[in-house]
Amino acid sequence: MAPRSPLPARAGDRGPARIGIGLAALGRPGYLNVGHGADLGSDRSVDALRARSFEVLDAAYAAGVRYFDTARSYGRGEEFLGGWLRDRDPDGVVVGSKWGYVYTADWEVDADPPEVKHHDAATFRRQLEETRANLGERLALYQIHSATPDSGVLENDEVLAELAALRAAGVAIGLTTSGTSQAQTLERALELDLFDTAQVTWNLHERAAGPVLQRAHDAGLGTIVKEALANGRLATRGAHPALDRVADRLGAAPDAVALAAVLAQPFVDVALSGAATTAALRSNLAAATIELDAGALAELDTLEERSDAYWEARGDLSWN
Repeated sequence: MAPRSPLPARAGDRGPARIGIGLAALGRPGYLNVGHGADLGSDRSVDALRARSFEVLDAAYAAGVRYFDTARSYGRGEEFLGGWLRDRDPDGVVVGSKWGYVYTADWEVDADPPEVKHHDAATFRRQLEETRANLGERLALYQIHSATPDSGVLENDEVLAELAALRAAGVAIGLTTSGTSQAQTLERALELDLFDTAQVTWNLHERAAGPVLQRAHDAGLGTIVKEALANGRLATRGAHPALDRVADRLGAAPDAVALAAVLAQPFVDVALSGAATTAALRSNLAAATIELDAGALAELDTLEERSDAYWEARGDLSWN
């Protein structure tokens, strides 16, 4: 069966539909994005984060964002998004969620661990029921959350059969990847006649999965980039002189330039903003208006890190 991407935009398109909004930093009081604690402030109650989520989602939709991405492990992210969808009833949105991690933080900021991976069929069935309760018929895309070779999820015939059945019922199926095995995982996914989308970490620091993501895109899969700002490492002025120089020449903020560099890749359909404030969202969305020439892209190439070093640095980030 040919892939059937539900995404609202494709590589080469222009405009804010190329940017999606992810709720990883909005659905729970703690996350590993740099500056997350400062963004949320002192009131991290459920009511406060629900109100903040609605504010950011309203701003994203008004600006032209049409892809909304959440997960079972994003605290109350599905609940918040579902409530916003029912209250606002927006037209033309594409809603994606993920299964495979269980949120264990119990609304604590620095719980250890905040989430636990379970890639078995029983977890899929239970979490799909929970997702349906939150998102109803709005669910257009259901993704394996952080598929890796060691989890065995892409070799689990029972899970693959459950995913195929959901796909046959009309929901697109995707997977997300993480760690130094991203390319290996995506190569295995391409061998299976199952997936409609692939969501991969790709940014100015971590580019290892780019060639395989290009193959996935060429094969017709919808492609989503997560962590486009390296969990906030690429959003701070002063951290990367080359990024600052390009931003200054363009009269733009570093986060917008870093996100524009992701959108410039021919294998990227949609890149996610993980903004937790409307101000950060507006800055991210400016990426949709930035065109980077070959000289700027070459200058930004100097920011690339070894894949293992990148993931080690990510692992050292503190939940805040």
